[in-house]
Amino acid sequence: MKMINPACVAFAALLGALAIPALADVKDYEFRLVQNQVKKGDGAVVAVRLVNRKTGQPVPNAVIFAKRIDMAPDNMPTMDSPLEPLPSTEPGVYRFKTDLSMAGGWQLSLGAKVQGQEGTVESKLVLKAVP
Repeated sequence: MKMINPACVAFAALLGALAIPALADVKDYEFRLVQNQVKKGDGAVVAVRLVNRKTGQPVPNAVIFAKRIDMAPDNMPTMDSPLEPLPSTEPGVYRFKTDLSMAGGWQLSLGAKVQGQEGTVESKLVLKAVP
């Protein structure tokens, strides 16, 4: 029969008490489209919500440094359009004005930094422009 060393038990308890909780990872965040369909045309507004996957809570104040919208889903990745950031209407929602010149599938690609996190949150979201 093996004996448990009380000193080992005390040391393990001390290590457990000193353990630092794991920080969130950038993989714990994702962008979600607010609407999957947007009316085509100049001045179309595309909105996304950045959320923490674990809590479902919106993530405000992220810095979006990479953004692109193109028709890659319809095999036309060179058909792109500029994106202009718009003011947010609620925490965690990021809005962009663009020209969806054709009906069909559009891919919104985003790269963002979340405050207090290392790494980049990257997403490619597909929406449909409708007449």
